[in-house]
Amino acid sequence: MILAIDIGNTNIVLGCIDVEKENILFHARMATDTVKTSDQYCMELKNMLELFEVDCSKIEGSIIASVVPPVLNSFRTAVKKLIGRDCLIVGPGIKTGINIRIDDPTEVGGDLITAAVAAVKEYGAPLLIVDMGTATTITAIDRNKAYLGGCICPGVKISMEALSGRTAQLPGISLDKPRGAIGKNTVDCMRSGIMLGAASMLDGLIDRMEEELGEPAKVVITGGISKFVMPLCRREMIYDSDLLLKGLLTLYKNNTRHG
Repeated sequence: MILAIDIGNTNIVLGCIDVEKENILFHARMATDTVKTSDQYCMELKNMLELFEVDCSKIEGSIIASVVPPVLNSFRTAVKKLIGRDCLIVGPGIKTGINIRIDDPTEVGGDLITAAVAAVKEYGAPLLIVDMGTATTITAIDRNKAYLGGCICPGVKISMEALSGRTAQLPGISLDKPRGAIGKNTVDCMRSGIMLGAASMLDGLIDRMEEELGEPAKVVITGGISKFVMPLCRREMIYDSDLLLKGLLTLYKNNTRHG
């Protein structure tokens, strides 16, 4: 059993995975906090494992992907304190099995690499991978399983908070499905713009990326916001909430004795 961790700007996604059976035993989230110490994270992690009745002594290893360097250092130390072993970190030098064909491969976030590894293994190629979190990203994988790059857009919550925070008369709203594109009141108008705007952006970018790929591609979508936006998209998409954990497991196996 291993501990798989993805540290994002807003949330830390973690899970325990049975390596041999490739079975995710639990999937949980905790808030990302750059101020917390390794001891605080260690206590939170210990409480989380106890909640899911996981025996720390049975965890044989761990792997972390992170886009928040200060939290990575604290969490890495926390995990070592808890299980007594160093973490495998997704970064330069790790075996991915993917040819990264961008200007500077070291610029690619560990979360994007992890999602790409899982999606290629699970769904084949060519692929477009949508991850909707603090930012919305789309990654393009060609038929030869090469990582070509992609795009980064403001996340849905960032757009919503900017709209509410910078306009005196517009309220905060929830991520509910809009009644239609033409809103009849302020909240409905905002919901249409935020939610249908995000869906239309995905549909449009996917069409343009497929044109550049030169062929149709499967679209896989993940991330905390994706379940709200995907039903509004016109493109067919495969929803996979465990994509990052699956990718972390594959990377762990590729870079340890399990490979």
